[in-house]
Amino acid sequence: MFLHTHPYEPFLFPEATKLIVGTLPPPRFTTGILKDGDVDFCYGSRDGQLWVILDKIFDLGLKFETSEEAVQQRIKFLHDYKIGICDMVASAEREKVDATDLGMQNAKLRNLIGYLEQYPNIGTLLFTGGNSKNGPEYFFRRHLKEHGSRLKLISNEVPRIHRFFLPKEPNRSITTVSLTAPSGSANRAVGSLERYKSMKRKNPEFNTIDFRVMQYKEFF
Repeated sequence: MFLHTHPYEPFLFPEATKLIVGTLPPPRFTTGILKDGDVDFCYGSRDGQLWVILDKIFDLGLKFETSEEAVQQRIKFLHDYKIGICDMVASAEREKVDATDLGMQNAKLRNLIGYLEQYPNIGTLLFTGGNSKNGPEYFFRRHLKEHGSRLKLISNEVPRIHRFFLPKEPNRSITTVSLTAPSGSANRAVGSLERYKSMKRKNPEFNTIDFRVMQYKEFF
């Protein structure tokens, strides 16, 4: 059994107003055996699309390489736009060493509610995926239930939007946005969306990255 532990501490700072919330980076980030093109930072997998999407939205000129410069570019962006990162899973066990959410067993969750209490400026959680089993929203719902709270649906359109109140701060509401996952495995789900198919019919060059850029831009 492979113990898949999160290699990065939550990226949090007092000025942060939004948090990106995922699950775990691929196992190679735990073992430290990175591939060419990986960035040794949150969402740094060369196979992931989050930083590709943000690069397109903000015209950042990011480097996609295993270098300190690439890391510092991402840190600067997060500080400039007051965005933190706190994935839900601290560790999980895997029988098969891969990056699928479904393959995680006995997941140990981070105390995200506790972090929100420490950082009062955070008002939005940006989930990198929806409520499918072992996704970030799925785990957060479980975590929130343990604290005696729950999500209230605000919009059922993709990306779905919810709101909740902090258990110890009943007057402080936080919005959650369940973005389409920035991974190749989610492309099929994107392709099935009527909104995407409509835009694709109008412009055959329109692709799944373009769709995410359009979606993410509204919330970042």
